[in-house]
Amino acid sequence: MSADQAAPGEHGGAPQANPAPDKVAQEWAAAVAESKPERATEIADPSAVVAPAAFASFASGAAPTAGNDLNMILDIPVQLTVELGRTKIPIKQILQLAQGSVVELEALAGEPMDVLVNGYLIAQGEVVVANDKFGVRLTDIVTPSERMRRLRRP
Repeated sequence: MSADQAAPGEHGGAPQANPAPDKVAQEWAAAVAESKPERATEIADPSAVVAPAAFASFASGAAPTAGNDLNMILDIPVQLTVELGRTKIPIKQILQLAQGSVVELEALAGEPMDVLVNGYLIAQGEVVVANDKFGVRLTDIVTPSERMRRLRRP
């Protein structure tokens, strides 16, 4: 090959532009431009749209009392559970249970039952029947300090 017939890029000759890669590059640029989020445009009259927020002043009234704070939570529902007893049995024994089966619990007959609120022990009591429904008569309330001590235990 002579210098006149050299391949593009050889001997310092300028490479010839291939029109197909330019078209692909333009298509990519167009696709990228379409995928970019639109920028916010300026608002003609910013004072018409932006206004300072108005908040009520809490400093004007008296400081909240403990009663006011307590009233805020009085209507929150909680789960109250009365636990008759517990036991651990193997799955094999569970699969053998049928109507009329008796499951022996660790609690003794006549022993007070645990009363739990959201899973935390708050009292103990005994079973009663009131208006044809079961109920529990509280016999021992766990003191607030004891409840806090139990919460701190892992």
